[in-house]
Amino acid sequence: MARTDPHALARLHGEHGKALYGFLLGLTLGDRHRAEDLLQETLFRAWKHPEALESGHTSMRPWLYTVARRLAIDARRARLVRPTEVGPEALAHSPAADDRTDQAVAVLDVRRALRLLSPEHRAVLIQIYYRGASVCEAAEALGVPAGTVKSRTHYALRALRAAMPGYGPGAPAPAPASGPPARATA
Repeated sequence: MARTDPHALARLHGEHGKALYGFLLGLTLGDRHRAEDLLQETLFRAWKHPEALESGHTSMRPWLYTVARRLAIDARRARLVRPTEVGPEALAHSPAADDRTDQAVAVLDVRRALRLLSPEHRAVLIQIYYRGASVCEAAEALGVPAGTVKSRTHYALRALRAAMPGYGPGAPAPAPASGPPARATA
């Protein structure tokens, strides 16, 4: 296969490269990288088709502009068909799709810490926080006075906090494993 002589190609680039680059900058709306890529592809086409240089035209500029314009149109169409490219910066700021890893870890930590509590403290926390019972409802279910429920809740939460480093004040609170949200107790 015949290819364009490298000296002829260099001469072609010297005569028309700057003007062709300016033309391509306009077609790519000022995108220098795309314009450079299209210029390179246009000259590659000239290298692949030496018959175009030997056609006897007084100037190769119209042929080069036609090739460049067609390449720019094809590149634009290809970009419109492809999904938008996303760089790593955008991914760092986008929310993870249903990533519940932190929640699962917190649930495991709470379960482990609950096993360390006394049965009385665990029962109070289950009534108040997991079943959503009021102090009076928890007292009735456990068969103890309301004041006992309040004090056990206080000491159970202290013991739970001690058993779960990293979940104290200033740290994100772990989400309950299941059930209704906790009610405030008086």
